[in-house]
Amino acid sequence: MSTVERAVASGGHSGPGVYGMVARVLEERGIRGGRLLDVGCGQGALAAHVLAHVDAYEGADVVRHPGFPAAYPLHLRDMDAGRLPLADGSFDVVACVETIEHVENPRALVRELVRLVRPGGLVLVTTPNQLSLLSLLCLWRFGQFDAFRDGSYPAHITALVPQDLMRIGREVGLEDLRLTYSDSGRVPFSGRRYPRGFRGARFSDNVAVSGLRSA
Repeated sequence: MSTVERAVASGGHSGPGVYGMVARVLEERGIRGGRLLDVGCGQGALAAHVLAHVDAYEGADVVRHPGFPAAYPLHLRDMDAGRLPLADGSFDVVACVETIEHVENPRALVRELVRLVRPGGLVLVTTPNQLSLLSLLCLWRFGQFDAFRDGSYPAHITALVPQDLMRIGREVGLEDLRLTYSDSGRVPFSGRRYPRGFRGARFSDNVAVSGLRSA
């Protein structure tokens, strides 16, 4: 499956728990104004959740997904093939939401995110949380993480645990690294979601790592 085919198979959107987690990170980090680049933007649904924190939103993806708002700039590039045609330090925030699991080289991707953000700017990456009870029980029962079972392959090809995200962040020079969980998750093998108040790694379907580019 090509990169374009993987992008199309993803559908180009995530759930409200993911977008809410991103907005919460921006709030906790005190982001006020500036430009945000959404790498792997899909349909651009993140824009509605972040424009309370930033002044401008731009997307980047390998294809223009149906529904991407015409009002926002879109930069087309295969992130497995090379750099985006954008200058170093062009953005105040670079977000990569539920995309790193689709690429062949996650470290190369995060290095590109760091290149694109200004010194002191924020890099934020989210991915399925492999430490949730659902994911761990699927690994025990089926030998595969939940988001990386046969039905998700080859759209999802790179499974990372939170510690992997932290290691990559340190390797590329990000500072003040933090993990944030979506606090939204599915009860294993039931189709139901956990009630409000179930929080943290075991009860979250998704996780984010955020860090600041060193000056």
